[in-house]
Amino acid sequence: MSRLNIAASGLASLTRLGRGTFTTIDGNKPAKLLELFEFENCPYCRFVREVLTELDLDAIIYPCPKGGQRFRPRVIELGGRVQFPFLVNPNTDEQLYESSDIIAHLTTTYGQGASHRGRWPSNGLNIASSVLASGYRAGAGLWARPSKAPQELLELYSFESSPFARRVRETLCELELPYVLRNVGRTQLMETLPPAARTLFRVDVRPTSENRRALMERTGRVMVPYMIDPNTGQEMFESADIRAYLNDTYGA
Repeated sequence: MSRLNIAASGLASLTRLGRGTFTTIDGNKPAKLLELFEFENCPYCRFVREVLTELDLDAIIYPCPKGGQRFRPRVIELGGRVQFPFLVNPNTDEQLYESSDIIAHLTTTYGQGASHRGRWPSNGLNIASSVLASGYRAGAGLWARPSKAPQELLELYSFESSPFARRVRETLCELELPYVLRNVGRTQLMETLPPAARTLFRVDVRPTSENRRALMERTGRVMVPYMIDPNTGQEMFESADIRAYLNDTYGA
């Protein structure tokens, strides 16, 4: 079952043609973390998460799965309606619905006007592929499950197209666990090699983005997902281990 799940997550990434994999690191960085209210299985939320990776932007993720009660009321309070994605930018005091408006805001404000025309939701093929990617996940990251809320935000090193990081984000979403998303999109073609292959062939890939360097300094390697839980002091790689930990620690 686990192998099928991983394969389905891989298909979801393949359907999106690698979007949310590579990043550009020459844009502006916001002083305060962006805040994104979304849920993992949402096709339109995926567009925004892909652009966050591509623009090398971090954000606080407030998971709002269907049936969730932890953060959905906050979206109504701030924006007046339950609709996702919903972005709060404390740097510009802007609050935005609609993935296309959010993407325009992010690329204009932090991407030096970078073109993401191929990512725009108005493209019918783009919408269809994102809907199909959600379908491959068979409802994972869609519905809320009972959980205990952490006192401090968890932290996840991830990039949007990673099949393994996706499974962790789905669990975080289902348990309504807020976290800081640290995007570690690739900047070099050689970074597409798995860590084991880099070691085997002695490929020395020096990370160039801020988050990839931070992960290397912290752990000695760049591999995702990597989760930090300041509530317990736990830090770990491996999606299966992280998901088991989240369910055991916060699942009701």
